[in-house]
Amino acid sequence: DTEYRLIAFNKAHNDEFFRVNGFTTKVGDIFPDLFIPEQAAVMRANMARALAGEAYKVEAVFGRAEFGQPCWEITYTPLRDAAGKVFGAFHQAHDISARLRAEAELQDAQDVLRQSQKLEVIGQLTGGVAHDFNNLLTVIKSSTDLLKRPDLAEARRGRYIEAISDTVDRAAKLTGQLLAFARRQTLQPKVFAACDSVRVLSEMLGTLTGSRIRVVTELPENDCFVNADPNQFDTALVNMAVNARDAMEGEGQLTVRVRAVERMPPVRAHPAVDGPFVAVSISDTGIGMTPETLGRIFEPFFTTKAVGQGTGLGLSQVFGFAKQSQGEVVVESVVGQGTTFTLYLPRVGGAIQAPERGERTPVVDGHGTCVLVVEDNVEVGTFATQALAELGFATVWAADAGEALAELADDAGRFDVVFTDVMMPGMNGVDLAREIGRRHPGLPVILTSGYSHVLAQTGTGGFELLQKPYSVEQLSRTLQAVARPDHPNRIGDE
Repeated sequence: DTEYRLIAFNKAHNDEFFRVNGFTTKVGDIFPDLFIPEQAAVMRANMARALAGEAYKVEAVFGRAEFGQPCWEITYTPLRDAAGKVFGAFHQAHDISARLRAEAELQDAQDVLRQSQKLEVIGQLTGGVAHDFNNLLTVIKSSTDLLKRPDLAEARRGRYIEAISDTVDRAAKLTGQLLAFARRQTLQPKVFAACDSVRVLSEMLGTLTGSRIRVVTELPENDCFVNADPNQFDTALVNMAVNARDAMEGEGQLTVRVRAVERMPPVRAHPAVDGPFVAVSISDTGIGMTPETLGRIFEPFFTTKAVGQGTGLGLSQVFGFAKQSQGEVVVESVVGQGTTFTLYLPRVGGAIQAPERGERTPVVDGHGTCVLVVEDNVEVGTFATQALAELGFATVWAADAGEALAELADDAGRFDVVFTDVMMPGMNGVDLAREIGRRHPGLPVILTSGYSHVLAQTGTGGFELLQKPYSVEQLSRTLQAVARPDHPNRIGDE
């Protein structure tokens, strides 16, 4: 009743109360006062809510420690007279301890299973990386050993050097694809017309696919602008086209379509997403895929091709690029009829910044341009400063952000550009660049990184980025371009 006294109860109530407290109840007992103090306060508060007219359900622990203190699910319902006035409350309790234990055991089992699955994936990934990298390292090691041979013909020397250079490029591509799948690559998004990119790429797809595969493009009248990394976009299309080519075994039709859509369909347990998107589809007339294959095609190093004919990373790059660009990739396939990959990317309005394509300028001489190199790795710092010196740059090397700021505080005017690694102990390169922009407006900063969670999560902050591994030519061109007085990377210049 309204005084918290028991006015009625059934036998099950009394039996359960005895089980968890060691004594029985009787009509007229002030029910909350029968519990130990901390539980009494909870029970009184629960009953007060019901007596105030609230119907609700709650989970709480009641009982004495020596009897196990079960967890109860309790339903409270106000009791009203004919006039609607509350004269008491109904309290129904159910012991849910066994259910909670079962749920906890299930959660533990799921955690163990997830950990096991993670280890399996890590094992597969590690094995694939080890296999591919050991192949690449074998080429590099063999080439360097052969370069040490006395009286080596100049033609052979050139071949071995070229083999090392090509293998480094393949290794960089491999790490890039892995980072793309893990959504940890550093994207440099720009607003560009998807249709323009497809037109440019379609001209080379014929060479890529061979003369017996007909390449057809279906493009809308509008340009379909997207805000994404144009280079990664091109790579994704090429990877999908290569997959289509191989599925057709050299003969068939490859169709590239671009559409503006207002909805991204549900896929892989994710719900549909309404909004403006650009859908870029690549369809083939190949052998199609079984449901088992469809469920694994985006796994790193998974491939149905013969040994040596594919790394199994191309579609992983497409998957990672789509996800990191707030998009999706959808696959539809029928065995014997073909497959369609559709890449969805958020659509934006109007062109803001066109992607830069075309031939690069040749390597340029430094002509005394002074560079502050900020690099904590001794080997990389030594290489960078020596290489720049060979190209006519003047260099000062700082091992971390603190040393760099000290050099600039001493005489910032002697430097034309700062070249800094991103991942460093203490202040990272992006924060250093911002601090330089605040203290020394007009001094341009170039970032470099092989991988950085900072860049993957927040981007470059508007600063130029040179990805590792970089060549001497790339470094020289980038430094000279950014050091120009009219370059937009002169942060804070007035």
